[in-house]
Amino acid sequence: MRLLLTWLINALALMALPYLMHSVTVTHFGSALVAALVLGLVNTLIRPVLVVLTLPVTLVSLGLFILVINALLFWLVANIVDGFHVAGFWSAFLAAILYSVISWALSTLLLKKDDGNP
Repeated sequence: MRLLLTWLINALALMALPYLMHSVTVTHFGSALVAALVLGLVNTLIRPVLVVLTLPVTLVSLGLFILVINALLFWLVANIVDGFHVAGFWSAFLAAILYSVISWALSTLLLKKDDGNP
């Protein structure tokens, strides 16, 4: 159940992006659901490989290159999913940061930690 709620929260975060950035377009909620799913899969499967492959650059840049990886993956998903569009790399860079912040804020507000206390 928590996984489905996280997926919905990520889709809502994607739906909020066009209101903050005009260079990001999400046509309808179905596109946001698909994009959130694909983005989750890409971040789970492809991102760790890219992080390991670019480890020297990441170390030299003090970890800032991970933001570039996130932007490239966000842009990739926008090119794959119909109904979800990002204008360019710098739009994807800022959108990936905003998406992370919005998703984190919504998850903090809506998902409660179950620490076992009654």
